[in-house]
Amino acid sequence: MPGLAGHVRFAGRLAAILACLLGALALHGLWRLFRRPSPWPPRFLGCVAWLAGARVRVLGRPLQQNVLLLANHQSWLDILAIAGASGSTFVAKGELQSAPLVGWLCRLNDTLFVERGDRLGVAAQVDSLRRALGGRPVTIFPEGTTGDGTAMLPFKASLLAVADPPPPGLRIQPAVLDYGSATPEVGWIGGESGIHNAVRLVSRAGTIPLTIRFLEPFDPAGLGRKGIAAEARRRMEAAQAGSGDQSRV
Repeated sequence: MPGLAGHVRFAGRLAAILACLLGALALHGLWRLFRRPSPWPPRFLGCVAWLAGARVRVLGRPLQQNVLLLANHQSWLDILAIAGASGSTFVAKGELQSAPLVGWLCRLNDTLFVERGDRLGVAAQVDSLRRALGGRPVTIFPEGTTGDGTAMLPFKASLLAVADPPPPGLRIQPAVLDYGSATPEVGWIGGESGIHNAVRLVSRAGTIPLTIRFLEPFDPAGLGRKGIAAEARRRMEAAQAGSGDQSRV
């Protein structure tokens, strides 16, 4: 656990996050009052990423509609940073729905909750996801959990059935997140609790570099869910290996 300096940093950043939340809620409420789509939930998440120490560099251009983003997953910071960079909503594990504060923030950002172990409910979850496509971006972490950042875990393709066949105009856009020198510290893996991980990172001295590469989108028609997963993984691994041909749209 952090020492005295870490506790001071944590308290200061937490106070700033709460102030950001109050401001974002006021603006969100104003937009809703006039029945306008509110951009403030994802902007708030991006603000929290910055206040928590992440310094995000974006390469490429995220599509703004009719897109399913597929990204590698290492930390809860991934969600904040992608939301801030793209305006995306997310597909998340069902247990987050009941998490204090976190579940409420997820719902504000129109998160789609799924039960990954519910094989009988996959069709209903795919239908729910399909209804969400067409508007703002939707992000799926196909690994299904966080890794250590050194190599991607196997992809779970069940939810990619939403693109088999794809709704008209849908594109798949892979994205690669890279924490650079901070990679060994950022990963939320093993038996570490979410609270312990959050306290550890928010109280950490200095900043956390994060590069998000939004790769070239592709048409999923005819690939099937396993083919979509394979093509996205191929592009993401090429980008991770330093093949710059996929790093810009």
